[in-house]
Amino acid sequence: MRKPIIAGNWKMNKTPEEARELVAALVPAVKEADCDVVVCVPATDFAAVKEAAQGSNIHLGAQNVHFAKSGAYTGEVSAPMLCSLGVKYVVVGHSERRQYFGETDETVAQKVQAALKCGLRPIVCVGESLAQREKNLTLDHVRMQIKTIFFGVDPKDVKKIVVAYE
Repeated sequence: MRKPIIAGNWKMNKTPEEARELVAALVPAVKEADCDVVVCVPATDFAAVKEAAQGSNIHLGAQNVHFAKSGAYTGEVSAPMLCSLGVKYVVVGHSERRQYFGETDETVAQKVQAALKCGLRPIVCVGESLAQREKNLTLDHVRMQIKTIFFGVDPKDVKKIVVAYE
């Protein structure tokens, strides 16, 4: 049985000082938690959250990663960059990234591979649209997402991936 995980995605909220204060308040609240506790924060908050969580059971997570190691991808962050900052988890395939930025199951799969290669634990988001749900296509759609995303993942790495149904 895998260890349970509780992950919070802060979206585009909290300044570094606000993030530091929130994590400082979380540390005592979750110190007895019998699960992994992850806070997925905006990149601007990494340093503050890492400092505030030091010595606790709270892990630092990113909200996105680019599939390339480096290159002309203005505004993007690579897996090696995240690893160098102490990030342990990364959200990929969030419905908002799919809706607003056109991410596909194929690009999500590339991001999963990039994250695993660097030692990050991907939190892979899957789910259906309202139209798909109303047509009873949820299971078919989520199955296809998982098949596409996991295709080519080394079997030894499957246990490193967290699947989050949105």
